[in-house]
Amino acid sequence: MNLVEKTEKTFALTTPLYYVNDVPHIGSAYPTMAADVVARFQRLLGHQVLLITGTDEHGQKIQRAAESKGLPPQEFCDEIVPSFVSLWQLLNIQYDRFSRTTATRHEAIVKEFFGRVWEAGDIYQGQQQGWYCVSCEEFKEERELLEGRRCPIHTNKEVEWRDEQNYFFSLSKYQTQLEEFYQSRPDFIQPESRRNEVLSFVSQGLQDFSISRVNLDWGFPVPVNPKHTLYVWFDALLGYVTALLEPDAEPTLTNALETWWPINLHLIGKDILRFHAVYWPAMLLSAGLPLPERVFGHGFLTKDGQKMGKTMGNTLDPVDLVQRYGSDAVRYYFLKEIEFGKDGDFNEVRFINVLNADLANDLGNLLNRTLNMVKKYCAGNVPSIANEAISDENPLKAIGLRLGEQVRQAYGALAFNQACEAILLLVQASNKFIDEQAPWSLYKQGQQQALEKVLYAVLESVRLAAYLLSPIIPNISSDIYQQLGFGIDFNDQIQSSITAPFAIHATWGILSSKQQLGTPQPIFKRIEPTKND
Repeated sequence: MNLVEKTEKTFALTTPLYYVNDVPHIGSAYPTMAADVVARFQRLLGHQVLLITGTDEHGQKIQRAAESKGLPPQEFCDEIVPSFVSLWQLLNIQYDRFSRTTATRHEAIVKEFFGRVWEAGDIYQGQQQGWYCVSCEEFKEERELLEGRRCPIHTNKEVEWRDEQNYFFSLSKYQTQLEEFYQSRPDFIQPESRRNEVLSFVSQGLQDFSISRVNLDWGFPVPVNPKHTLYVWFDALLGYVTALLEPDAEPTLTNALETWWPINLHLIGKDILRFHAVYWPAMLLSAGLPLPERVFGHGFLTKDGQKMGKTMGNTLDPVDLVQRYGSDAVRYYFLKEIEFGKDGDFNEVRFINVLNADLANDLGNLLNRTLNMVKKYCAGNVPSIANEAISDENPLKAIGLRLGEQVRQAYGALAFNQACEAILLLVQASNKFIDEQAPWSLYKQGQQQALEKVLYAVLESVRLAAYLLSPIIPNISSDIYQQLGFGIDFNDQIQSSITAPFAIHATWGILSSKQQLGTPQPIFKRIEPTKND
């Protein structure tokens, strides 16, 4: 498959490969929900999609976490990984590949890649001296450290002094090539604030970085010198490549890169931006491989305005949250209330208020009252109104006609909050339209034609809103579609992308009187705050 064809027909994206030093927290759930939304949206557009997630399992941090539990590292990883798998299931994340960096297939890919970079003359042995943060698995420059030699990211951890023989990757050799690449591909790093961070970092001059460690057993041995262990980041970034292998394919770079490479989108936290936007492209250039299309660094989450952490005792358990409120509610809040790319806050009172206002009142109540009116005034049948019979000036149709394209652009730019807000405007306009048009009065006055136009316009607007929200709230959207008489389940993504393609269902006016309406039922029950919330 040539690369031009690849870009048009297929879409591959990745979440970070999560570090398994502990069970997943809301910070790992957040980008995974976003990735799932992008994957669902791309499938509706008719693309073949590969969503990759997984775990990064090597390095000193893991070795120490395992030691503290009295377990061998592999056993420790095997105990933690299922908690990621089960959380993704709870959150209704439909990933295609789960990459584990301890897999034997992965070792073969890492060896071959190392060989390419070695042949290119970009790996040499040297002395590494400096301050090392075990939590970041990264050397820190003196100027980055906080007082008391603490890491700027893990502010409660002191860095450790290291002085050892390591293998280095010649990052400095790629300074100019990277700068030219960033210039020619202004969309490679997003959002703009992250791009500026990287440009500023690179302009200060790139330093070679060490890609091996000594006195550490937990990791793959360096192919040219087994006394050294490959640095966790050199091995972890290649987990994305290993994930591209078909399950029964021999683990070679050629097989891995055949169909899905280059990756269209890497979704990552801003704390690992440098690895993905500087080290990774340089490693790929060294190995002679095409670079990914886009790296998007999202922000951090806080709780009630404070940074979350075990030491603060204010972590947010995503499992508990989903079990109490459901996956759609959790997905909706984090993607609508937080501008993706900026830091965002979780506050339970606001969480409940937003869900009650948007999903229970505005959307749910609108569908319920309209279906009940259709039952009462139209014998339970969709009014047989042709789309053309409703003027383009109709306030709902006017919004609906341009909404699909607006939302397509918002999802494409990962502006999930903008997509939700645009869709909600149609929902709110529909509620206002009912109040103004008062179908009950039209019925009493015997104006059946006018009444049916009103009800059709509102039902069709609810349908369009449900369709466009389906990547974010697939369960609620499926419920709405079923009550409107469409046998479509948005969780069956292959089927729904065929039977409800974006090009048709994202337009206004496809509801027809052939639909057999279902029984009106609440699609989202109001959340009553409990006393101990």
